[in-house]
Amino acid sequence: MKVDFWQLSRDPVEKVVTLIAQRVVGSGDRLLVVSNDTAQREAISRTLWRAGPESFLANGEADGAGADKQPILLSDAAESANSASHIIFADGEYRDHTGFERAFLLFDDETVEAARATWRSLDDTDGLERAFFRQDGGKWVKVAG
Repeated sequence: MKVDFWQLSRDPVEKVVTLIAQRVVGSGDRLLVVSNDTAQREAISRTLWRAGPESFLANGEADGAGADKQPILLSDAAESANSASHIIFADGEYRDHTGFERAFLLFDDETVEAARATWRSLDDTDGLERAFFRQDGGKWVKVAG
């Protein structure tokens, strides 16, 4: 499994989720976006819907009708009703999760210490690859892992 740590500095979380979602869905995979913040999930959903006609990103809430058919689900729990292979922790809170190939932890200045603690807690985890990304201007750059 892979866990990517993305430090938000310039772009808001909904823009970064959309960037990742475009790549995940574009490769034919499904995605679960997790946040305890209902308003944040709503903002992410709006941004995904408005991604543009060439990159339209259908999504829905995990407890909604037809959740199993959605390419992108938004939820407050790390449980995938849509058979997602990728999970994004949009609120900066890492959670236990199983059955996902790749996880993305998005964090900002307020959650940086928790992200550092999570990175350390994953030391020596068998079969786990970690990477750390930060924005350099407008571009995302891998700086560790």
